Amino acid sequence: MLIVQTPLRISFAGGGTDMQEFYKHEPGMVISATIDKYVYIVVNPRYDDEVVINYSRKERVSDITKIEHRFVREALILTNITRAVEITCLADIPAEGSGLGSSASFAIGLLNALYHYKGIQVTAEHLAREATFIEVTKLGRPVGKQDQYAAAYGNMNVFTFNEDESVERESVFLSASSLAKFSSSLLLFYTNVTRNSETILAEQKNNIKTAKNREVLSKMKQQVPEIRDALISNDFNKVGRLLHEGWQSKKSLASKVSTPEIDRMYAKAIEAGAIGGKISGAGGGGFLLLYVPLEKQESVRQALRGYREMLFRIEREGSKTIFNAAANPWLK
Repeated sequence: MLIVQTPLRISFAGGGTDMQEFYKHEPGMVISATIDKYVYIVVNPRYDDEVVINYSRKERVSDITKIEHRFVREALILTNITRAVEITCLADIPAEGSGLGSSASFAIGLLNALYHYKGIQVTAEHLAREATFIEVTKLGRPVGKQDQYAAAYGNMNVFTFNEDESVERESVFLSASSLAKFSSSLLLFYTNVTRNSETILAEQKNNIKTAKNREVLSKMKQQVPEIRDALISNDFNKVGRLLHEGWQSKKSLASKVSTPEIDRMYAKAIEAGAIGGKISGAGGGGFLLLYVPLEKQESVRQALRGYREMLFRIEREGSKTIFNAAANPWLK
């Protein structure tokens, strides 16, 4: 048995500029961090010729082209694993639509697990590039690149997306004490709504074709170096203010990024002492990320009674194997 652990992520600024519709005009740029909530992929050899996949349902096939889970099918084809394997997915956040990049973490974790199953070590860049290729090119999903790169590398990073499809990474380093202080000022509350991110992203992707929306995204992209510099200088309250500004801009990008209920939830948090925040991911539901000074956190929690809080810390590591004990037929 082999187990790969891949973190989920929170994003701070620049979302949407990681789509080709934007970075073919000018480089995209995002800043994000992984957190200590994970997707786990378990791979185990079988001693028959079937392929078994366990996720929200169970599939059992003798021909991998018959697999209904599209990403699993394409990942097995890409890695040339055609038989005698069982794959199981487990996650700390069970439902898609959380806004924490769970589909990308699944994609990165699965590819990482399949390569390790074959005894092949690949780089984070390799995993992110192939996961993006499958999701965007092969499956035609209206997603960008940032989630795949965040999950593969881990930690807090600035990623720049270039017209030639290359991606540059700048790690944002904070001391252990500074990272702990910043992390403890971030709160995540579930909005009680899951949503189909593809619907929102498809509208946003189409809207990026207009110069007006690209101008909004360019403005949002300018926050990335500001947040990076504020983090490095430990000016964490400024990060909160920039999150607030970015959220106001993001709501103009697609009609379903926010809802009246989310707006009320956010207003309650601000009134109770949050400096800023945003819906994580595409919007429309999932988790609300807030920056709240320690002395205001109990007030915010009281204001958001009825919304479930998820405790977390920023995770420094990306996708990795945490257990590998079984004899592997690929290594014989």
